[in-house]
Amino acid sequence: MRKRDPLLAPDPGARDGEALLSPQTDIVRLAAAFIVAAVLVAALYLGRDVLLPLAVAFLIGFALNPFVSWLARRGLPRLLAVILVMVTVFAFIAGLGVLLATQVRALSTELPTYQTTIREKLSDLRAGMKGPGMLEGALETVDAVQKEMLAEPEEPAADGPQRVEIVGVAKSPFETAFEWLVPMLEPLATAGIVFVFVFLALLDRSDLRDRLLRLLGGNLHRSTTAIEEAGTRISKYLLMQLLVNLTYAVPMALGLWLIGVPGALLWGTVAGVMRFIPYIGPMISAVFPIALAFAVDPGWSMVLLTVGLIVALELASNNVVEPMLYGTSTGLSAMSLIAAATFWTLLWGPVGLVLSTPLTVCLLVIGRNLPQLQFLDTLLGSSPALDVPTRIYQRLLADDPEEAIDIAIDEIEASSLVGFYNDTGMAVLRLAGADHGGNSTAEHRLRVANGMDELLDDLREEYPADGVGKESPRVVCLGGKWHIDAVAAEMLAHALAHEGIPADFHAAGGVSTRHVAKLELEGADVVCLSYFSPAPAAAARQLCRRLRHRFPHLRIVLALWNSPPDLLKDGAHRDLGADAVVASVDEAVRRMQHMLSPDEGLAARTATEPENDPGRIDALHASGVLAGHAREDLDALAKRAADVFDVGFAVISAIDAEREFIIGQSKDLPGMTTADGTVVMPRKQAVCDHVVASGEMLVVPDTERDPRFADHPAITLWSTRFYAGAPLKTPDGHVLGALCLLDTRPHALSEREKELLGMLAADVVSVITGEEAGEPAGREAASSPSATVGQKVPE
Repeated sequence: MRKRDPLLAPDPGARDGEALLSPQTDIVRLAAAFIVAAVLVAALYLGRDVLLPLAVAFLIGFALNPFVSWLARRGLPRLLAVILVMVTVFAFIAGLGVLLATQVRALSTELPTYQTTIREKLSDLRAGMKGPGMLEGALETVDAVQKEMLAEPEEPAADGPQRVEIVGVAKSPFETAFEWLVPMLEPLATAGIVFVFVFLALLDRSDLRDRLLRLLGGNLHRSTTAIEEAGTRISKYLLMQLLVNLTYAVPMALGLWLIGVPGALLWGTVAGVMRFIPYIGPMISAVFPIALAFAVDPGWSMVLLTVGLIVALELASNNVVEPMLYGTSTGLSAMSLIAAATFWTLLWGPVGLVLSTPLTVCLLVIGRNLPQLQFLDTLLGSSPALDVPTRIYQRLLADDPEEAIDIAIDEIEASSLVGFYNDTGMAVLRLAGADHGGNSTAEHRLRVANGMDELLDDLREEYPADGVGKESPRVVCLGGKWHIDAVAAEMLAHALAHEGIPADFHAAGGVSTRHVAKLELEGADVVCLSYFSPAPAAAARQLCRRLRHRFPHLRIVLALWNSPPDLLKDGAHRDLGADAVVASVDEAVRRMQHMLSPDEGLAARTATEPENDPGRIDALHASGVLAGHAREDLDALAKRAADVFDVGFAVISAIDAEREFIIGQSKDLPGMTTADGTVVMPRKQAVCDHVVASGEMLVVPDTERDPRFADHPAITLWSTRFYAGAPLKTPDGHVLGALCLLDTRPHALSEREKELLGMLAADVVSVITGEEAGEPAGREAASSPSATVGQKVPE
C-alpha cells in the first residue's frame, strides 16, 4: 500500500476538523499576515494626526500615574489627585520656562559682542593653514555675499528705460494676524488635545484597562499579566530615564557655570531634555555649549574644558549611572532598538523617535504574553533566540566546535563544571539522540561525534582535576551501547574527578556483554553504566547480571539519562540488579560521594551553624513567637502559601539552639508535640536548618533524587518528595527559620515563583516581629545589563 504523505493528505484517523494543514495553507496564512501588517502600517501612517497625540498622552499618563496612585492610596479622591499632579507639573514647567526665557533674553543681548572673537579665531585658523583652503574659500564667499547684500542699488539713467514694479494689494491687519496665528495655534491645539487625553487617561484608568482587557480577550490571566507588565515597565523606564537625564543635566549646568560658559542653566536643561531623543539628542545638545565656548573665549581653553566635560559626563552616564539605575535587563535587543527608532521615525517623524522605545516595549510585552504574537518576542527581545544547549548543538552541526567550546566555557564560568554537564551537556546529548534516527544525516552525526570529542578534550584541559589521576580510579563510568552513552559517561567521569573522586571511563563499543570479561576493573569500588535509551531495562539488567558474576565486589549504579519515571522509583534499581539509579550528573556526583564516603554523606545532612547563631537565637526568643505569639496569623499564612503554590502543605519553622519548632502549619502534622500542641524535632534532623545556615532559599525538586535528603528523617516522617524553604530574615540579618512548601509529588519552581515565596516569607517576618522584613529571599541580584545601544528598558 502506498504510504500517505502526512503533509498533503489528512489523517483518516483524526477527528473531524483535525486535518493537517498543507503547504498551500501555510502560504495563504503568510500572505494574509503580510497584508494585515501592511494595512496596520498604512493606518498608523495615515492616522498619525490622531494617533500621535494619543500616544504622547498615554506616555505622559504612564509617567504620572504612579504619583496619582500614591496620592489616591493616601485617601485623596482620584479626581483631586489627578488635578493636583497636573497642576504641579504645569507649575514646574511654567516656572522652568520663565527661568529659561530669562536666560535666552540675557544671552541674546550678549551675542553681538562675540562677533569680534569669532572673526579673530577664524582669521587665526585661516592664517594657520598653508595656501588657499576650503575654510578660506568659504570665508571669501561669505564676505562677497555680505557686500552684495549691503550694496546700494544704482539709480537708472534718466533717459533710459524705467523699471516697473508691480505692487500688490496690501493685506489687511486681520489677514496678517491670521497668517501668524495659524502656525502658532496648531501646536497649541495639539497640546490641548494631549492635555485632555492625559487627564482622561489618569482619571479613567480602571475603565481603560477593562476595555483593553476586553479587546485582548482570550486568557484573562495572560491579558492581565501583559497589561501589568507593560504599565510597570514603561512607567519604570520613564522614571529611570528622567533620573538619568537629571543626573546628566545638573552636572552639565554646574560644570558649564564653573567653566564660565554663558547660559549654563539653559544648556544643562537643553541637554537633559534632548536626551529623551535616542541617539541624536545628546549630539545636538552638545553643539550649543561648544559653539558658545568657541565664541566667548579668545583662547581655546574654554572649548577644550567644555568638550572634556561633555565626554566625561557621557562616559559616566552610559557606563555607571544607567546600569545602576536601569538594573537587570534592557528587554530590547540592540537591533530592535535601532530598527524601532527608524520605523517610528519614518511613520511619525521626530516625535516617533521619542516614542519608539515605549511603543516597542508594548509590542514586546504583547509578544511575550499572547501565543499568537510570540514572534514579536523573538524579533524584539534581548534574550537569546536559542537556549544554550541548542546553540552548542547547532554549532556542532555546523562543524564549528571552536564556537561551541567558547559557549561552553562561558556557561561554565557563569555556573560550574558540574552544573554545565548536568544542565547543558546532557541536554545537548538529548538533542543529538532525538535527531539520530530522524532529521540527522550521516555527515551531521559524524560532525556531532567529532565535535563532542573535541569539546570534552578541551574542557578536560581547561578544567583539570587537581590532585586526582595518579591513583587508580575508584569509579569507572561505562557507556551502555551507543556512542552517545559513552560521551555521557565521559562527562560524568570528568565531573567526578573535578569533585575529587578518582574516576575513569571506557570508550564506546567496549562494554557489550561479550566484552565484560575483557574489562579491567580491579581496584574500582563503583561502576556506573550510562544509558540514553528511553527503554534501557533489558540491556541494563543483562549487563548488570554479567558484571555481578564477573566482579561480585563492585557496586553498580545505573545512570539513566532519558529513562521513563517508573525506572526511577524507589526500589526499581533492585529489579535491574543495580545498587542505585541516578538521573542527572549532579545526583550521580552526590550519590558517589555518599557511597564512597558514608561519614561525609551523613555530615552533609547536618547544616553548619551560622556565625551569628547566638544573636539569631536571642532575636528568636525576644520575638515571643515560641510562646505562641501570632499563631493563628502564622497558620493562616501557611495555609495561604499551600493554596497559592498548590502543594500538599506548608509549614513555618523556627529554630533555636537545639530544636525546630513548627510555629505555623496548613494542616496537622505528625511528630513530637509540646504541651501547647507545637510540633518539634531535633535541630540536627531539620531540613530548614540548611536554610538557616546559608540564609538563602533552598529548593529540592525531588528528594529521592538528592542523596542528602533521600532518607532524611524529616522527609521520611512527612513522606515528601518536594521541599522549598525561604529564610525568615529580619532587618538585622538574623534568620529565625523558614517558610517551607512540601508535597508528596516532585515540583519545580520558576524564578517568579521563588520571588513570590520570598515575598510571603517577608510577610511572615513582619507578623513575627511587627517590623518590615529585609530583602525578600529568592530575588535575584541585579546582573549587568545586556550589551545594547541607545535607551535601556528595565524589567
